[in-house]
Formats: sequence, structure tokens, C-alpha cells
Amino acid sequence: MSKTEPKTGPKSKPEPGELQKSQPKPPSGDNRRGAVAGLVIAIVILGVGWWLARDLTAASRMQDCLMSGRSNCNVIEPAR
Repeated sequence: MSKTEPKTGPKSKPEPGELQKSQPKPPSGDNRRGAVAGLVIAIVILGVGWWLARDLTAASRMQDCLMSGRSNCNVIEPAR
């Protein structure tokens, strides 16, 4: 293109009988789907972190008991 040529032609006004094309609205479900997916991922990460913390705490207590020289470190739960 040369510098003297316009990049786009002049826009004509629509005639009164013509329908104007409107842009379609984006679906609103996509926004919620991303938010719900993020919430589910956050809940899963929190659940795994909670489980891992409890498991590591129990292992740490067992190791502390064994390092203190005791031989009976198993947890005995009373009968119901």
C-alpha cells in the first residue's frame, strides 16, 4: 500500500430498513466455570495439606518417642 491510499474505505451509514448486526454476548457460564474450577483446586490443595500435616505430626511424635529410648511407643486406644 502506498501512503496516499486509505487503509480502510469510508464507512457507509446503514439504511433505515437494514438490521444492524450486534455483537453476541459472551456466555456467562465460562466465568463461573473458571471460578468453580479454582475453588475445587484450592479445596483439594487444602485437603492434601491438612492430611500431610497430620501424617507428619504423627510421624514426628513417633520419632520423638523412639529417640527418647522408649520401646513401647504405639498409641493404645481405649475400647469403647
